Amino acid sequence: MISENKQKIVASVPQRGFFGHPRGLFTLFFTEFWERFSYYGMRAILVYYLYYKVSQGGLGFNQTLALSIMSIYGSLVYMSGVIGGWLADRVFGTTRAVFFGGVLIMFGHIALSIPGSKAMFFISMVLIVLGTGLLKPNVSTVVGEMYAEGDRRRDSGFSIFYMGINLGGFVSPLVVGTLGMKYNFHLGFALAAIGMFIGLVVFAVTKKGSLGLAGSFVPNPLTSSEWKRVLTIFVIAIIIIAIILGVTIPAGLFTFNTFINLVSILGILIPAAYFVTMYFSRKTTKTERSRVLAYIPLFIASVIFWSIEEQGSTILAEYADKRTQLNFAGIHIIPAWFQSLNPLFIIVLAPVFAWFWMKLGSRQPSIPRKFSFGLLFGGLSFLVILLPAYLGGTHALVNPLWLALSYLLAVIGELSLSPVGLSATTKLAPAAFSAQMMSLWFLSDAAAQALNAVLAKFYSPQTEMAYFGTIGAVAVILGLVLFAIAPVIQRAMKGVN
Repeated sequence: MISENKQKIVASVPQRGFFGHPRGLFTLFFTEFWERFSYYGMRAILVYYLYYKVSQGGLGFNQTLALSIMSIYGSLVYMSGVIGGWLADRVFGTTRAVFFGGVLIMFGHIALSIPGSKAMFFISMVLIVLGTGLLKPNVSTVVGEMYAEGDRRRDSGFSIFYMGINLGGFVSPLVVGTLGMKYNFHLGFALAAIGMFIGLVVFAVTKKGSLGLAGSFVPNPLTSSEWKRVLTIFVIAIIIIAIILGVTIPAGLFTFNTFINLVSILGILIPAAYFVTMYFSRKTTKTERSRVLAYIPLFIASVIFWSIEEQGSTILAEYADKRTQLNFAGIHIIPAWFQSLNPLFIIVLAPVFAWFWMKLGSRQPSIPRKFSFGLLFGGLSFLVILLPAYLGGTHALVNPLWLALSYLLAVIGELSLSPVGLSATTKLAPAAFSAQMMSLWFLSDAAAQALNAVLAKFYSPQTEMAYFGTIGAVAVILGLVLFAIAPVIQRAMKGVN
């Protein structure tokens, strides 16, 4: 039945209409553009909103704590993809998950735009975390559903889709960052809410004529008995959590640091539980089990890479604010603008990578070796930060071009790993766990940011060189190891290229 549904989906989607790709790629491209505009715009100013003084319009958190909160926030955003993927696979399908998620995200940004207290920040966190968990993994799953198995356009299509993500990510720090940091943080958050509203309109208006049946099937719907069990577990879990919080918070046992450590542990345990569940499921075939095993080293490589890349909104954001020359070439640079560098470089280079993979065809590097390139360049992006500190010391302001070079190297690594990882996930996923496998891919980012919440405590001007040098060197070494064992991983992928 699952195989028949896949054939029906591909047949229902107009296969030409957007740069030689399925017409539905247009809908998903612009939906994700506006969703990323809202999210990256909010994120570009959020860390400053957290640690700037109240007199500066911020919330006045301790700076180290603010960096850890940002990482935990990012981790929960991607961790919630587990819920979104499960709901799509078992309850209402991926396209409904995308729409419901967008609505929650929009209301989360509206909550942030209301001047008030730290309570509004935490309310917005809950809404954006749940909303992104519904939208983010499922919109990527719909992209994969539009292509038939063996369609060589798939990697190129994901690269184009990825460029849409980064167009939104490029524009938003410039627009939202300027409005939020130059005038008022809450005006910036309001603009992010408007961006998500536009994305919802684009999705609702165009999906009928472009997506066909993509995202409409529920791959593994709950039975009546499963519904009863799920609801029972949900109610019991809510009661237990309420009791624990009711006891520990008044007693002073549940603190920010406790929460950070808890999320860091979950960042490891949840992916591990997913791998075990998929591997031993009766719905997973022998070939699919081999592919699940092959996916594990790719997942670990992704965690290490995203640990580096995601520090652009935490450690490197602080570095831009405190350690970088902000008056350069006659221009006053707003620190949030640096977060446009990553998507800018992707916009420029993504078409090159898409063309390059298409040009190579069957001669292109294997998926594991593309991942190894990602790790190598990710490590180099941190190692290059050592040079200005070595040449000018850890107290002198750094030329912003050094930070730009670091972002450029990270982007080369990202384009070697991230769009390829999205595509590989749709190829290696067991049929009964298609949306949940995409959630697992995003859990690598969740695990990375949970790790960053702990690593942030070790960063300071005094430890700067050791911090960047250690993390960069580890990534380079692991990249070389992955390159060496790539043939073994490729054999375990059982024909997936």
